[in-house]
Amino acid sequence: MTVVVTGGAGFIGSALVRALVADGERVITIDKLTYAGNLENLASVLDRPNHLFVRADICDSAAMSAVMLRHRPQAVYHLAAESHVDRSIDAAALCVATNVVGTATLLEAAFGYWRGLGATDRAGFRFLQVSTDEVYGELGHSGRFDHNSPYQPSSPYSASKAAGDHLARAWHRTYRLPVLVSNCSNNYGPYQFPEKLVPLMVINCLRRKTLPVYGRGTNVRDWLHVDDHVTAMRRVVAGGRVGETYLIGARSETQNIDLVRAICSLMDDRLAAGAPHARLIRFVTDRPGHDARYAIDPGKIERELDWRPRYNLEQGLAATVDWYLAHPEWCRRTRASYRQERLGVAAEVA
Repeated sequence: MTVVVTGGAGFIGSALVRALVADGERVITIDKLTYAGNLENLASVLDRPNHLFVRADICDSAAMSAVMLRHRPQAVYHLAAESHVDRSIDAAALCVATNVVGTATLLEAAFGYWRGLGATDRAGFRFLQVSTDEVYGELGHSGRFDHNSPYQPSSPYSASKAAGDHLARAWHRTYRLPVLVSNCSNNYGPYQFPEKLVPLMVINCLRRKTLPVYGRGTNVRDWLHVDDHVTAMRRVVAGGRVGETYLIGARSETQNIDLVRAICSLMDDRLAAGAPHARLIRFVTDRPGHDARYAIDPGKIERELDWRPRYNLEQGLAATVDWYLAHPEWCRRTRASYRQERLGVAAEVA
């Protein structure tokens, strides 16, 4: 099977590419290699005969059409996105360009290729729009998002992802393109760019730097190990019902402050020097419009596709910390492109 993975040099995309290549699929990885795209994430597969890397922008219509027509994929996993809320607050137009215009461009290219296929190949083709639980907005103290939850995005990032989801569904409804949509909870695991919470805390512990926590750290997120997300996406493409939405979460809700303290405890166990690492925690001004709580009901993918996460949060977090400790050079080189400046404060009003 030949598949296209957009954003394949990023955190989640590279995990998917590594898994697909290891299982013998022919993978065409597309990535623009912006700040979070890193070819080191693909080092283990770059020279494999069943993998091809294409440096391209998903907003480039000619390039996307050429990839489709030249490599004739049976599936497209669309993960390319501007994915950081804080960056979206400071540069909303960039989110719109990539997450909205780029998605529309890719859908057009996929549709142009798909409609030229024979009937059997058209029936087997799949386009997976990979999205986030943030499109649903903010939950109260109870309840969970499911596939019927209304979209109520709060940030430029989540609004742009919501727009991409709507476009993907429109291409299915209007043009019958075989589209599926997945919405996942917060991912963590190896190779994650250090602007995100888990790697930032681990790397700052190693450097004995402040551990910044927004507000009082009471915001609740549902945490999903990236390898479990990869398995789920593959299940959706292989067996999901065309036109349907599948929510992917591990039922691992926790407050941000509790997650940070758990990381500190793991670091204490592994590095006596610097312990207790929790003394490095500092509460900082909250992010503008910071949603209080997300939680996912993954019942649909559990029932229909027999998917369950392999990691609980305790196991997954320990394995993740160990990976960063075992890869200091990756951390050092990746950190070199990230100044750790505070982002997302442009919306603050005195």
